[in-house]
Amino acid sequence: MKISEILNKDSIVANLESTNKNGVIKELSQAISKTTNTAPDDIAAVLMEREGLGSTGIGGGIAIPHGKLDSVKSVSVGFGLSRRGVEYDSLDNRLVHIFFLLLTPENSTGGHLKVLAQISKLLKMDQFKEGLRTATSVDEIYEIIMEQNEEF
Repeated sequence: MKISEILNKDSIVANLESTNKNGVIKELSQAISKTTNTAPDDIAAVLMEREGLGSTGIGGGIAIPHGKLDSVKSVSVGFGLSRRGVEYDSLDNRLVHIFFLLLTPENSTGGHLKVLAQISKLLKMDQFKEGLRTATSVDEIYEIIMEQNEEF
């Protein structure tokens, strides 16, 4: 399963407005709810529950909020970009600009781990990250992710 197969343009937010973790989680939940047919509040609740276990801000300006829900029928990916950066309790205490959101069905076993591994590989590429940081539209973000993901 490739990111290119599970990322929908409707799940991309090209300019997150929130400046804190709760707000970003709500914005991302709202966007991905359109493609998962799951209530945004339910998504936000499960993501915040996961954040309670430890921040998904992995450092380097990146966060990968994720969670499992019964109402989600297949692995889904969302994306958000914050131009200003968000205080996110990141491991390196830096502001987060790039957000990949991952939702999986409650009974999902290994599918989400493969997607997490792909996201991690992509985010190790400086040119990919810089392209995302400077993208100005949903279409541009989508194309950057699709082009790079095809190489895997």
